[in-house]
Amino acid sequence: MLHLVPALFDADDGIIGGAERYVFELARHMAEVVPTRLVTFGARQREDRVGALQVRVIAAPWLVRGQRSNPVAAAVLGEVRRAGVVHCHQQHVAASSLAALASRMMGRRVFCTELGGGGWDVSAYISTDRWYHGHLHISEYSRTIAGHDGTPRAHVVLGGVDADRFCPGPAARRDGTVLFVGRLLPHKGVNDLIDALDPGVPAEIIGPAPDARYFGELQTRAHGKQVRFSGQCSDEAIVEAYRRAACVVLPSVYKDIYGGETRVPELLGQTLLEGMACGAPGLCTAVGSLPEVIEHARTGLVVPPNDPAALRAAIRWMRAHPEQRTAMGERGRQRVLERFTWQSVVRRCLDVYDA
Repeated sequence: MLHLVPALFDADDGIIGGAERYVFELARHMAEVVPTRLVTFGARQREDRVGALQVRVIAAPWLVRGQRSNPVAAAVLGEVRRAGVVHCHQQHVAASSLAALASRMMGRRVFCTELGGGGWDVSAYISTDRWYHGHLHISEYSRTIAGHDGTPRAHVVLGGVDADRFCPGPAARRDGTVLFVGRLLPHKGVNDLIDALDPGVPAEIIGPAPDARYFGELQTRAHGKQVRFSGQCSDEAIVEAYRRAACVVLPSVYKDIYGGETRVPELLGQTLLEGMACGAPGLCTAVGSLPEVIEHARTGLVVPPNDPAALRAAIRWMRAHPEQRTAMGERGRQRVLERFTWQSVVRRCLDVYDA
């Protein structure tokens, strides 16, 4: 089993970003069931093993048109040759198209999962959909936005959480903090969250800030409020933050503060799932796949995007109703265990591979 991650990152820094994290966790749990190899790209050649998972980092790839998100190397062909099944993560990049063509020529089964992003590729000029034996989407929204509704080769496998690592603490005590976890980018709508906070309401914002202009804007809006920017944290620190939080907020938008627009602000909503696994209710906007994750008034609240007033009202309700909030968190944890574990995602993928 080969999982190909067409992304460039420093091997010494480990897996970074939501897409890379998704693939790593899927491959790691799949390796517990079938022999699995994860291949990606970096500045330094590396072969490693994480539990049962084999990991290879291909060094110094060619960056198509200089795009860091679009690396490719001839070594991909050798990896395809040794695989029985090839699973590419990101369709619209050169490495995936190369792997798909090679898989077809070598008689390998090849599948694809779209995780957002992309780069220059032949798929900009012709459809490469049929190059893959199947498309494994992480949400119904992803399948719809890809135009795969009604396509027999398109399946929804969802995403997962390590429910043993992300779990309520036996001595956890929720302190009323409003929590955001994720990259601080304009389409995440964190500016709306900060605007929605009443004075005296504590909020913690965890995640890297790759956009300096946007981060400066958030700091300005947070002036005079109890907002703490924590930067990038370890999984252990994030789990503790989930356990403390009154709610986990994902206020993503289709149209950001600068007028930029995207149809794919959220293909899954991983941080909501992690928070739910830790017993925290979710608060999200009605964009992308997020209403698939949060059941409104049952496991959390869903509000319109670009609406700080609606966010403010939801935050006030969460803080004023601790018993109902706790019940939402418990139902959220149960929903994760029923639908969003990595073991269940692995089973869905293997069913599609075998079919």
